[in-house]
Amino acid sequence: MTLFEYEDLDVLHDLARILATPLDLREQLEQVLETLSEKTGMDRGMISILDRDTGEAILDLAHGVDIEGLDITYKPGEGITGQVAQTGKPMVIANLGKEEHFLDRTGARKFLDRSELSFLCVPIIYDGKVVGVLSADKVARQVDNQDYEMRYLSEVAGLIAKAVHTRAIEEENRRLKNILGRTQRPASEIVGNSKGMREIFGLVSQVADSNTTVLIHGETGTGKELVARAIHRNSPRAAGPFIEVNCAAMPDTLIESELFGHEKGAFTGASQRRRGRFEEAHGGTIFLDEVGELSPLAQAKLLRVIQERQFQPLGTTRTVKVNVRIIAATNCDLEQDAASGRFRSDLYYRLNVFPVYMPALKERGGDILLLADYFVEKYAKEFGKHIKRISTPAIDSLLAYHWPGNVRELENCIERAVLIAAGDTIDSTHLPPSLQMKVVAPAKKKQGQLSSLIGAYERSLVVDALKDAKGNQSKAARVLGTTKRIIQYKVEKYGIDVDRFKAKKS
Repeated sequence: MTLFEYEDLDVLHDLARILATPLDLREQLEQVLETLSEKTGMDRGMISILDRDTGEAILDLAHGVDIEGLDITYKPGEGITGQVAQTGKPMVIANLGKEEHFLDRTGARKFLDRSELSFLCVPIIYDGKVVGVLSADKVARQVDNQDYEMRYLSEVAGLIAKAVHTRAIEEENRRLKNILGRTQRPASEIVGNSKGMREIFGLVSQVADSNTTVLIHGETGTGKELVARAIHRNSPRAAGPFIEVNCAAMPDTLIESELFGHEKGAFTGASQRRRGRFEEAHGGTIFLDEVGELSPLAQAKLLRVIQERQFQPLGTTRTVKVNVRIIAATNCDLEQDAASGRFRSDLYYRLNVFPVYMPALKERGGDILLLADYFVEKYAKEFGKHIKRISTPAIDSLLAYHWPGNVRELENCIERAVLIAAGDTIDSTHLPPSLQMKVVAPAKKKQGQLSSLIGAYERSLVVDALKDAKGNQSKAARVLGTTKRIIQYKVEKYGIDVDRFKAKKS
C-alpha cells in the first residue's frame, strides 16, 4: 500500500479540524473545498448531492466557480458526474481537452486550455450508499500518479461523507417544503414526504369521500388521530361533528355509558339522562382510539351499531338510530388478538374494511428534520422566541436517535428545546439528556470518519518505518522524525508486534 505524503496527511488533519468546528454545514464544506484548492492544487472543487428519488446529482457547493442562480443537475449516467453518481466508481480524466463526455455546465473552463487540466471525480459514500459526488481540476503536469490522486480525493470524500449526507437531507427537506407549500395535503398538521407518508396521503384521498369504516394501525405517537381528522375534514361530513373517544382512558364500567349513553337511574350515580358519543356524532364521524381496549360487552354493542346503525342506551329499551362514520385506531395486533379470542373476530373484520398502516418515525428518514422544523416554528411562535435554525450536532442527534415514542416524543423534545434555548439556535445541549445518551452507541459504532482513518494512517507509517529499520525503534523514530518514546507509545497503542520485523539470526 502506497502511503500519502506527509503534506497531504497534514491537509487531511486540517480538513478533519474544519469538520469538527461548530460551523454551519455549508460553511464547513466550503472551507474544505477552499483548503483543497490552497494546499493541494485541486481547483474548482465541487460537491453534488444525490436526489434519493430520482438518482440525479444536484450541484450544491463549489469553490472557484460562480454557481449562484444556476440550477445544475446531472441525470444518472449523464456526463462524468452522472456516471460516478450512478456507478459509485471514481474517474480520472488525464486530459480534459480529449474527453467528449465532460459537459462543463458551469462554464468555469470556458476560457481555459482544457488540455492542460486533469479532472478528478469520486463518489461520496455514506452508510454504503452514494450520497454525493466530489470533483476537482488539477493542472495535468502536477499529476504524477493518477491512482494516488484518485485515492487521496476518495479519502477526502470519506471524511466529508457524513456532512454531505446531512446536507443532502437538509436540502431535500428545503425543496420538499417548497413543493408541499404548493400542493394540497390532507391536513396542514400532517408533515412528511417520505414514501410511507405519501402512501398515507394517497389512502386518505381515496377513502375520504366514502362512508367506509377505517382502521388505523400504528405505534403510539405516530399520528393516528391526525389521519382520522384528515379523513373527516376531507369528507362530505366535514361540517358535522368529529367526536373522539379514547377507549383506553375509560374503565370498562363507563365505556358503554360513554359510547351509547344512559337513562336516568340506569346505574348508581346516573342522576340524569345522558347522550352517548355515538349520538353526539350523528351526521359526522366518531373516532375510536385504542379500540382494542373495549370490553367484550362494549365490543358486542359496537358490532351491532356497525351492522344496524342503531343501539340501545343503558337502562332503556329505546332504540337510537344514528348516521355515523366510524374510524378506529389501535396500537395492538388486533388480527392476533382476534385469532386468540381476546378481541371479537367478527368485529375486527367489520372495522378493518379499509386498513391504514402508520409508519414509525424511525422508518420515515428525512421526515424527522421536516417535523423538527415544523415543531420549532410552532413552539417558537407559541413561546414568543426567534429560533432560526437547528445546529449540525443537534441534527446528528435527532437523526441518530431511534424514537420509540415516535412523532409525539419528537414534538415533546423540540418543545423542551425551544423553551430552554437562549439564542436563535437549537443546539444538542438543549435536547433531553436521555436522547443524547441514546446516540452514544451509534456514534461509536460509526466512528470511522476521523479517528479510525487517521489512526490507520499513523499505524501504517509506524509499521513501514519499523520494516525499514528491521524492528529497531530508535531508527524508526529517526525515519519518522520523532522520538523513540513516541514510537514505543504508538507500538503499544496499536498493538504492533515489533519482533516480526527484526532480522532473524542464522
